Amino acid sequence: MTHDTATVIATYSRRMRLRLLSGNEVDARIKGKRIKPVCGDQVVTEPIPNESDWLITAVAERENELTRPNMRGQVEVLAANLDYLIVVAAAEPKADWFIVDRYLCAAELMGIAAAIVFNKIDLDTDASSTAEELANYVRIGYDVVQCSAKEGRGTTDIGVLLKDRCAIIVGQSGVGKSSIINQLVGDATQRTSAVSGKTGEGRHTTVNSVMIPLPGGGSVIDSPGVRDYAPALESSTVAAKGFREITAAAQNCKFANCRHLREPGCAVKAGVEDDKISARRYESYKRIVNLTEQLSDGRYT
Repeated sequence: MTHDTATVIATYSRRMRLRLLSGNEVDARIKGKRIKPVCGDQVVTEPIPNESDWLITAVAERENELTRPNMRGQVEVLAANLDYLIVVAAAEPKADWFIVDRYLCAAELMGIAAAIVFNKIDLDTDASSTAEELANYVRIGYDVVQCSAKEGRGTTDIGVLLKDRCAIIVGQSGVGKSSIINQLVGDATQRTSAVSGKTGEGRHTTVNSVMIPLPGGGSVIDSPGVRDYAPALESSTVAAKGFREITAAAQNCKFANCRHLREPGCAVKAGVEDDKISARRYESYKRIVNLTEQLSDGRYT
């Protein structure tokens, strides 16, 4: 039997689309229930005699994983082997910067670079607040792009950031992730959907994760939109490592095991008071600590 190594480029529950080393694409199913490939995985696969499907028999060790806890508090892997993350916020639905921070926290813990893209600038009625939030991200070293995918403004800058990278694009439902990808690839390969008028929340348009090659090199995984997100953390003490400005300030805390909550001599809290650390980002950190502790105690619903 011929074995091959392939990349998972799309997921449909227990079925996958693979790109073989030859460049050919094939459909595949999974052997047994123990292995759970995700988009971006390298897998061992073999053709099934007298069928067009291939069979995935093993998943190679991952360089990293984008995770979240599911409703039972178990770790769910969303994608693997990434080297860049773009989190999209927008003027509509209203930007939830706490969700943005949670994705950035995940990127930090994965050890990959990340960017914030603010879409629908043509609809932004709160530009001063948006500018303040984005300036905070620039200050701590993140790539930031403002764009209007509808009008085609600013998306070229996103393409420059993605060149030769394996990236994932994430964010709330309805922020325009698929519209941005349409601009990047030059055609409407990804379905788009108007924001739901009743709820102001986007409709879910991307049912499964799919990896899309980019004309200038590299690829981007389009993932389903979310109403909320949190990274799956081993413990709440890990949360600080997901905030680069907190990690930097923590070097000067009085206690090495300072959690930056109520401890005396905390350089992080001092940084917030001196406006050197964003008070809203610090609130984000505290929320992730609290959520992670709720999950570990089984109190998450």
